[in-house]
Amino acid sequence: MFGHLKGRHRDHHKIWGRGRDHHHRGGRRRAFEQGDLRIVILKLIAEEPRHGYDIIKAIEATFGGTYSPSPGVVYPTLTLLDDQGFATVAQEGTKKLYTVTPEGRAFLEANKATVDALYERMSTAQRTFGGGLAPEIRRALENFRAAFELRLGSENVSKETIANIAKAIDDAAAAVERA
Repeated sequence: MFGHLKGRHRDHHKIWGRGRDHHHRGGRRRAFEQGDLRIVILKLIAEEPRHGYDIIKAIEATFGGTYSPSPGVVYPTLTLLDDQGFATVAQEGTKKLYTVTPEGRAFLEANKATVDALYERMSTAQRTFGGGLAPEIRRALENFRAAFELRLGSENVSKETIANIAKAIDDAAAAVERA
């Protein structure tokens, strides 16, 4: 089923599932299925009242720094939890503090199996992807990207140059697979 995927990409599909809705900007895959982030956020504020930024950082820490939800996803989810009666919001200066309600706790308890399965997937993802890229590899990838953009960003790139670049990328990919 995952034979066409290599290494960590194949592992990602095994952990998070697979579907046509997994792609988002940048070609990355979604860390959560629809509704999962709502459960994670609710569980986090059930552990202790939190600000939106604290929730983002807690989720990022859970993934070992390899995933961080955007504020554009977290804050609307917090508003939804408030609208559903699962959370309350208290203004603290310029920040909002989110706290779980009894209804939110009841929802978590009623969906305990789902919550536990979701947190197990997150734990597996952290073990699989948690180390992130080694600094040397990150630097090498950034150098590659800069060279690639500079070379292909120039006008009048010949078909021969494009073929040579494609071959170099294919050769590098094969060398990484053998490493």
